[in-house]
Amino acid sequence: MDLSEKYWDTRYKLNDIGWDLGEVSPPLKAYFDQLEDKNLKILIPGGGNSHEAEYLHNQGFTNVYVVDVSKTALENFSKRVPNFPKNHLIQKNFFDIDTTFDLIVEQTFFCAINPNLRAAYAAKAFDLLNQKGKVVGLLFDAPLNTDKPPFGGCKEEYINYFKPYFKITIMENAHNSIQPRVGRELFFRIDKIEKETTVF
Repeated sequence: MDLSEKYWDTRYKLNDIGWDLGEVSPPLKAYFDQLEDKNLKILIPGGGNSHEAEYLHNQGFTNVYVVDVSKTALENFSKRVPNFPKNHLIQKNFFDIDTTFDLIVEQTFFCAINPNLRAAYAAKAFDLLNQKGKVVGLLFDAPLNTDKPPFGGCKEEYINYFKPYFKITIMENAHNSIQPRVGRELFFRIDKIEKETTVF
């Protein structure tokens, strides 16, 4: 299964991006609208055209970072949102990121990576988050493709990946999905579990 940088860049060049809603996802918009701290350091992995990053930026959030392996996707975003900080657009593999964040926004990335990497994603997300950090976003709640992204799954499967590292605060059917995804999306928020420190 080829999910290389070239694979993703080609899909953006061909505009073969059926997962792209063309706007901020309604469940994520509703979540963003109740955030008060505009200085939160936010990561959107596999952000692509990242309408979520555009929305947050336009709402005054100053610390939003988009990571994607596709140079074309990031260039498209930069042309569309020219006043977004260029140094907050990072062409890199999510698993190679080495800074920390307060919030990771999940929008289709988890279901785009090879399913064999899902446990590694959970561990990496834990490492990337500051104390009291969280992952918030959407996961497909349906059996999808087995040979190409997007890959589906179910709540029980996802919980198994995340529960060693996170408190599952919310994982439920999204009530405000776009019409084609009604009943097929889980909205979730998972909070980083703080490791106990041993005092000698």
